[in-house]
Amino acid sequence: MFPENFVWGVASSAYQIEGTDAEDARGENVWDAFVREGRIYGGHNADTACDHMHRYKEDFALMQELGITSYRFSLSWSRILPDGVGAVNGKAVAMYRDMILEMKKRGITPYVTLFHWEFPLKLYEKGGWLNEESVEWFGNYARVIAENFSDIAEYFITLNEPQCFIGLGHLSGGHAPGVKLEPAKVFQITHNVLKAHGRAVQMLRQYAKQPIKIGYAPTCGVAYPYTERPEDIEAARSVYFACDRQPIENWTWNVAWFSDPVFLGRYPEEGLKLFAPYLPEITKEDMELIHQPLDFMGQNIYNGYWIRQGADGKPEYVDRPADFPMTACGWPITPECLYWGVRFLYERYHLPIYITENGISCADTVAQDGAVHDPGRIEFLDKYLSCLQRAVEEGVEVAGYFLWTFLDNFEWEKGYKERFGLVYVDYPTQKRIPKDSAYWYREVCRTNGGNLTYRKDFPKR
Repeated sequence: MFPENFVWGVASSAYQIEGTDAEDARGENVWDAFVREGRIYGGHNADTACDHMHRYKEDFALMQELGITSYRFSLSWSRILPDGVGAVNGKAVAMYRDMILEMKKRGITPYVTLFHWEFPLKLYEKGGWLNEESVEWFGNYARVIAENFSDIAEYFITLNEPQCFIGLGHLSGGHAPGVKLEPAKVFQITHNVLKAHGRAVQMLRQYAKQPIKIGYAPTCGVAYPYTERPEDIEAARSVYFACDRQPIENWTWNVAWFSDPVFLGRYPEEGLKLFAPYLPEITKEDMELIHQPLDFMGQNIYNGYWIRQGADGKPEYVDRPADFPMTACGWPITPECLYWGVRFLYERYHLPIYITENGISCADTVAQDGAVHDPGRIEFLDKYLSCLQRAVEEGVEVAGYFLWTFLDNFEWEKGYKERFGLVYVDYPTQKRIPKDSAYWYREVCRTNGGNLTYRKDFPKR
């Protein structure tokens, strides 16, 4: 079973659900510009999204009804600081404070993420993360957060998925700001982002009004063993933390480069050698800044890939069969990744782990009975959570699980094409309809995982 104090929650991000208001005084961010450029599926935009900024009280009431007791959400940097620095938007502070207080009134613990990809457009025009001043920009933002919210919130996460907002935003160009920079500039951006994380931790602790807990939430696909033979396990572990598994044009899908500096205080030696032609100057002071004491590690895990030891003794990838199960958005369904991912991470970093995102996009529709029946989501979660339970039972310190996501929402460049929510959103009317999975997850939360049916049948090859 899961520990009695295990955290069951849901996750979201500001841009994907909040929407806008002519009177809200929010500044623009890079996604607003990306939308204007017509780079979103179907020409969709987030002007309204789930209209959460006007409907959060009813959303939190529904969250309470569905037994959710923890909520990981993000603040919008450019909503709070319209220019990214300088004057604070009092309307935004008041709204977010009211949100947090409304959550707490309903027995929901807030987990506050500072940055979920919404870089202020005014600062991007000054160079964005490539500008080394971004370290202090983000530190200043963290100070504002501590000053305004640390009296009513205890848990803070600095960055969400740097692999995505750096790699997809600045290397492949598929996400905002949608540029394709040379690798050396992307390595400089990464180094600045990691320093900004460290500066934010310093400022959060310095200006906090009560003792707080701080973490960081990277991501990456999980290398997991094709069989449970020791040689396959070791092969998978080595690939999971390797720096050479992606070509330089796609190098940011990397666990160790984004986590070793934060949790161990050093870049991986393999990466320093492999990436040497592209690296900026890295000083001892930089590493001390990046390596701030943290209370927990977050990790977003959705899927993985098979690895085994080859005939030559080296790790090799194992192809999936043609009929391998996939989600609606084409991601492989690999529940084992939630066991091996947290196991490998805990062995390396020795910090309590939260799964800060995990979930599935399904082709959800409203049935004739007015309900949304999503057995595929229930089966997916049952299998994944059972694998997570195995890790817990074997001694991995998993502190909690945040399901992505509560409401169907604006899924970045996919617009409203994908539905990850426990709650169906009819966008023209903004009607909320809890799916069958929402009621199933309520029982997971109520029984602390006692209703999982897959837990005694963990697949072993």
